[in-house]
Amino acid sequence: MTVQTEIAEKFSKEWVEAWNSHDIDKILSHYTEDFEMSSPLIVSRMGIASGTLKGKEAVREYWCLGLKKQPNLHFETINVCLGANSITINYKGPNGLSAEVFFLNHEGKSYRAYAHYMHYSQ
Repeated sequence: MTVQTEIAEKFSKEWVEAWNSHDIDKILSHYTEDFEMSSPLIVSRMGIASGTLKGKEAVREYWCLGLKKQPNLHFETINVCLGANSITINYKGPNGLSAEVFFLNHEGKSYRAYAHYMHYSQ
């Protein structure tokens, strides 16, 4: 097993466990202080047209709102994909099939992430 594989497995396992615990501090422990998050839900929930939040405290507010709106939130990992300096966690959650891309620093913490949700055409 490569170091990158070990980091990906550890991060993804702990990330899903943190979300399933609904413990915001445990969730935020996976991110740097200057963390940047992009998600289509930031547009709809926060009214921020760019869909991007910068800084752990801004993201805390967004995720606290999300946890409040989804009291039964539960993630189930489907798989984890490795990139050069990133990982993608594919999972099932309250928004259906989802994927989040995490750019990781040398400590295994994410400094940038992009959330993607399944889009169904009518």
